[in-house]
This record gives sequence, structure tokens and C-alpha cells, in this order.
Amino acid sequence: QVQPVESGGGLVQAGGSLRLSCVASGGTFGIYDVGWFRQAPGKERELLAGISWAQDTYYADGVKGRFTISRVNANKAVYLQMNSLKPEDTARYYCAQKRRTGSRDDPAFWDGWGQGTQVTVSS
Repeated sequence: QVQPVESGGGLVQAGGSLRLSCVASGGTFGIYDVGWFRQAPGKERELLAGISWAQDTYYADGVKGRFTISRVNANKAVYLQMNSLKPEDTARYYCAQKRRTGSRDDPAFWDGWGQGTQVTVSS
């Protein structure tokens, strides 16, 4: 089973940028959507962006225009370019695959969660 491995998080000032990577360990992401989520302390995990095998993308309203998701053709990595970061973007960021039918906004229908990578945006 493919296990996503996230990296690229860190500490950045407000207005800065980070590029997160999600690499498929043990295989490829196949035909499944891959999504980026985040979870801040005391808050629910939320979908930020997703990309299909056919490169169709979708974003949460709060990150449209600031975040860009991409998927390499070799299907082993998905990236999240984050620009104009805000303190409220501080959270742990995760990637996952959507192998089951169901609402894409519900983390329960996503699988293969990685350990996440911490993003901290200072004001």
C-alpha cells in the first residue's frame, strides 16, 4: 500500500511562501485523487486542494489564488505551492488519497494519511 510522505514545512513570515511535497512511498498514486489537508489545534481537518489523475484541480475558497496543487506525470509526487501565507495558515499539513466514493470534503473518505508536516506562519 502506498504511503504518502510529506515534507517542506517550516517557519515563515506572513506574506512568505512554502512548497510542500507529498511523495508516494512504495508505489505511485495511481488513478486516485490526491489531496492536501491541514489541521490546526482544536480544529477539524480540512481539505485545501485536490488533484485528479487527469490533472483536474479543486480548492477550498480560503486558499484559492494563493495555493497551487500540482502532480508530476510519473505520479509519484504531489506538490502544494503556498504563497501569501497568513498566520491563520499555521497548522499541520497532510496529504492523502481518495480511494473511496463519498464527499471529497470529508476526510473520512480519504486514505493513506502521512505523518504530516508543520507549517508555522509568524506575524
